[in-house]
Amino acid sequence: MKRKRLLRIFGLLLALLVVIALIGFFHIRSVAIGKLEASVPADCQVIEANGYNFSTLISGNPDSTAVVLLHGFPESSAMWKRTMADLNQAGYYTIAPDQRGYSAGARPKAIEEYKLQHLGKDIIEIAKQLGVEQFHLVGHDWGSGVGWFIAAQYPDQVLSYTSLSVPHLEAFGRAYREDSLQHNASGYIRNFQIPLLPEYYMARGDYKLMRGFYNRQGPAEIEAYFNLFPQKHVLTGAINWYRANFDAFDQGINLPAVQVPTLYIWGNKDRALQRSGVEMTEEYVEDYYRFVELEAGHWLVQESYDTVYAELLAHLKRPN
Repeated sequence: MKRKRLLRIFGLLLALLVVIALIGFFHIRSVAIGKLEASVPADCQVIEANGYNFSTLISGNPDSTAVVLLHGFPESSAMWKRTMADLNQAGYYTIAPDQRGYSAGARPKAIEEYKLQHLGKDIIEIAKQLGVEQFHLVGHDWGSGVGWFIAAQYPDQVLSYTSLSVPHLEAFGRAYREDSLQHNASGYIRNFQIPLLPEYYMARGDYKLMRGFYNRQGPAEIEAYFNLFPQKHVLTGAINWYRANFDAFDQGINLPAVQVPTLYIWGNKDRALQRSGVEMTEEYVEDYYRFVELEAGHWLVQESYDTVYAELLAHLKRPN
């Protein structure tokens, strides 16, 4: 009798632990997924490309030379509004899409849908849908990663490339594998390979961790981000970029050298991107190359706008 009673108590405790674990799991999942329904920012147009609908900021005269601007993580096309307005004043047509995971109509569930070849093809197709055959290309953070891919794989369509913060992906991969400083600085990328938990830690406490990232962005820009990231599945889509492309860093991507005029701007206080990959980048550009080092961190557009914009504009106007 005593043994049966102990077994029954053990069974009840086990069932209770299972219930607690399930409650914990569903809580984590609920926070990680987000609560807001998908929506398109009021100032964006929707462009269909590769079977998805991309929320896209578009401004300027469509008959003018186009500049495509690619955001990184955790931002959106909203990071480019000031730059776009200034480029429009300078006579350029500007296009800034919210990329896969960020656009309401482009949040595939499968991780492999976020591989670089798909991300790059999206941009080429968006330009095509807008009747743009050639364009200047600008990217920051993951937008730079996609930009390096496009500049290497679609050189006939890229008039020039400007990368902010991120080195050529082959250079970054080498640094990740060969330089302990870069490997340590990229620990967050390895953490992002864990399912669900990274999203939970970023979203819990009303996105307390994420809110701490934005120490250089203005109120309107931050508001745009918190209209976006609490939408269902946005954080997972954004972090899936790291999951889908981890092998590119860990094993190598075999991306060709870039054969378009290239400007690379890096902030030497950027804790995520160490000097080794930055210095190797020149090896992967076989056209005009200009490197600019700034006393700045990761948020170059917000921290050093005047310098970044002046360098960008000079690069766009440079005779080919």
